[in-house]
Amino acid sequence: MVTRVTIEDVARRAGVSNMTVSNVINQRPGRVGEETRARVLQAIDELGYRVNLTARQLRSGRTGTIGLAVPDLQSEYHTALADRLVDRLERHGLRLVLERTAARLSAELDSLSAPRLDAYDGFVLSVVAGDAEALAAVRPRTPVVLIGEQTVPDRFDHVLMDNVGGARLATATLLRSGARRIALLGGGDDPEHSMPHLRTQGYRAAHAEAGVEVVEELVRPSSFTRRDGHRLVEELVAAGEPFDAVFALTDSAALGALRALADAGLRVPEDVQVIGFDDLDAGRWSVPRLSTVDPGNDAMADAVCELLLARIEGGPDPRPTRVVMPPPRLVERGSTRLS
Repeated sequence: MVTRVTIEDVARRAGVSNMTVSNVINQRPGRVGEETRARVLQAIDELGYRVNLTARQLRSGRTGTIGLAVPDLQSEYHTALADRLVDRLERHGLRLVLERTAARLSAELDSLSAPRLDAYDGFVLSVVAGDAEALAAVRPRTPVVLIGEQTVPDRFDHVLMDNVGGARLATATLLRSGARRIALLGGGDDPEHSMPHLRTQGYRAAHAEAGVEVVEELVRPSSFTRRDGHRLVEELVAAGEPFDAVFALTDSAALGALRALADAGLRVPEDVQVIGFDDLDAGRWSVPRLSTVDPGNDAMADAVCELLLARIEGGPDPRPTRVVMPPPRLVERGSTRLS
């Protein structure tokens, strides 16, 4: 029979009070000297004491868990976002749990239902299918932060990036370098307020500002994986459609494009320049290294966590907040001709 080790056991081994052990376990600063703290930690290690999380949660009314629901668990962008959130939440004793919505409205709405949210102290939803109308009746008690481009009810905290500005920046850079036939991988004008729509809007705006006509045949809708980026470039090459640059709406698609260009014997950036969007770590290791748009990844993770923590702690300002990231930054590497 295994006997559970208690706080009393730890206190007895360390020669301190139960309260001192509690202060060490709960990381209450300034209440325990370093020498005493070290003695308590040694006793915890020797006895194999484990905190009873269930009891702690029942006492505090907290689960110690934050939920993150994203459209696709294979998305490199969402994986990187989750990693950033984990780093920040761990500092506050919180863990992150991932859910997948597959970009379905029913799944997004279900993730915001009371029975689901009761499992979390706070929740982050990447909204793809939902909009202000679909979310009109959703009134969660649990703190929720929405991320993404869709219009949402103004009672929600909402964090979003400048998709139009980032796409305009990438396209203008290519145009200034002399590119005139820029393939847009994943582009499209519908649905309104979607990521592809907004980034296509920025692509078109940069052309208009430079006085260069958009070649509509080069605007290619698709999803945003490496496979799709590879396929779209293969199709352009096979069709004999001339292009001197590629702007892929995600880094993942851009990396697929690099592979297809290499397969076709086209040099990057001499024959075709390539820019992605997201500043994924993988772009630092491609050949050549991928130029990309950093939409403010770290700032977005900071904003999401700050909003969640403020709501969880019951901060003084209950008003919902809409946070737009600072202007995106171009990260120029080997896949473009540096100016």
